Amino acid sequence: MLTYLIRRMLLMIPTVIGVTAASFFIIALSPGGLGGALLSPDAQLRPEERKVIMAYYNERYGLDKPVIVQYLRWLNRVSPISLKGRDQGFPRGLSFGFKAPDLGESWQRHRPVSDLILEAMPVTLLLEFISLPVIYSIAIGTGVRAARSRGKLADVGLGTILIGLYSLPEIWIGVLMIGFLTNRQIIHLFPSNGLHDITADAMPFLPSFGPDGFERGWLLDTAWHLVLPVLCLSYTSFAFISRLMRGAMLETLGADFIRTARAKGLAERFVVYRHAFRNSLMPLITVAAYILPGILSGAVIIETIFGVPGMGRLSVEAAQQTDRELMMALSLIFGLVLMLSFLIADIAYAIADPRVSYVD
Repeated sequence: MLTYLIRRMLLMIPTVIGVTAASFFIIALSPGGLGGALLSPDAQLRPEERKVIMAYYNERYGLDKPVIVQYLRWLNRVSPISLKGRDQGFPRGLSFGFKAPDLGESWQRHRPVSDLILEAMPVTLLLEFISLPVIYSIAIGTGVRAARSRGKLADVGLGTILIGLYSLPEIWIGVLMIGFLTNRQIIHLFPSNGLHDITADAMPFLPSFGPDGFERGWLLDTAWHLVLPVLCLSYTSFAFISRLMRGAMLETLGADFIRTARAKGLAERFVVYRHAFRNSLMPLITVAAYILPGILSGAVIIETIFGVPGMGRLSVEAAQQTDRELMMALSLIFGLVLMLSFLIADIAYAIADPRVSYVD
């Protein structure tokens, strides 16, 4: 198992290089070029001023160099392995070492990219950690219920509702939620924008009763703001996983060892949850490798609609501004998350099913 994990982690290196190379060349070869994107906010500059600024960018980012050279310079910056040249010549003049990866500086915000990501990532991770338990608890519960009631009203009703939910686009549902559930003229149940109320800094951390009555506090205010984004981010995933869980449970419940367990007189609940449930987890583990990256991509839409300052919204703003350094750093992070999800899924296979072995 250890050998397999080491081999998989080593194979991540060329995969990451391929992902970042594709992203870099698409950005660099886009219409208008990077230089035009850098100078577009200062379109009123005089020619000599524009020339000075462009010379600065060329010196700092190497925009006057070939695209492949720009990519190699960026790759050397973000790599934890340091590669420097000496005066003795190539290749004897190269020196290797380790360093902290440098994600660069945002071209439009003039701030380190690492700082921007560290500010946005906790928000997206908060959405992830709340959404995943919601997705799997609802999906597993409804999937097992539908499998135990095959062909009955509960099965048909749940199937119809879940297929309907899966067919509804997230962007449309998000707009409807804002239009109906946050509108003071219709139903004002939830806030429409942001992660906190404007007065959140003055709130106590926990709900309490004060001179003006009940005060919801910072924690409850945050939960109140997260209700609609979490629901909008979760419903398509638990609808799909629920139907997958139903199919896996039906296949397992028809297996010989389940019939043997029932013939021994075991209670139906014991048969379902002790014997059938664990053997039905393999398809869910496979899908789980795509759920986390899928939620990250869905967060691009949800965070933009609800004004949540997370990684998704940061990605949209970086693409709109053609901020190469920020876009490349986000591509690198999303690629690593996807590959780590696949690696965790492989480990979960071996935990869920002892018959799975990665020994050569």
